[in-house]
Amino acid sequence: MDDFAITDQPIDCTAWRRRLDHPQAGGLVVFEGVVRDHHQGRAVRHLDYQGYAPLALGVGRGIIAAARQRWPLLAACACHRTGHLEVGEAAVWVGTAAAHRGEAFAACAWIMDEIKARVPVWKRETFADGSVEWSQGTILRSEEPA
Repeated sequence: MDDFAITDQPIDCTAWRRRLDHPQAGGLVVFEGVVRDHHQGRAVRHLDYQGYAPLALGVGRGIIAAARQRWPLLAACACHRTGHLEVGEAAVWVGTAAAHRGEAFAACAWIMDEIKARVPVWKRETFADGSVEWSQGTILRSEEPA
């Protein structure tokens, strides 16, 4: 089953993994992007993600469809979280299934890169010193501590 979702609820990684089950699959690749406690040498308190869901869903589904055109995938799906996330929580989940591992690895990496570059979801990173940075793809904007 192919799918892309935006959710403000915790990502159920086990449920998403089940979507990859296929009897012909010899390679399943899963990527879980989690909130880490640091960024560029600075301590991170938490992240907040905002997105425009109607557009994000269309772009995300297009990315999954394009991956299916590029690689002989048996399944491909992804989910991106919005809202407040603490260190250790999953922010994004991507999974692919193919008859062989090479296609599954390549497609999974490509899907993640495309999600990061193209899906309209913005990250607000709050650091231990109170400063904040917003980013989407490679666009960054810093704010002074409140």
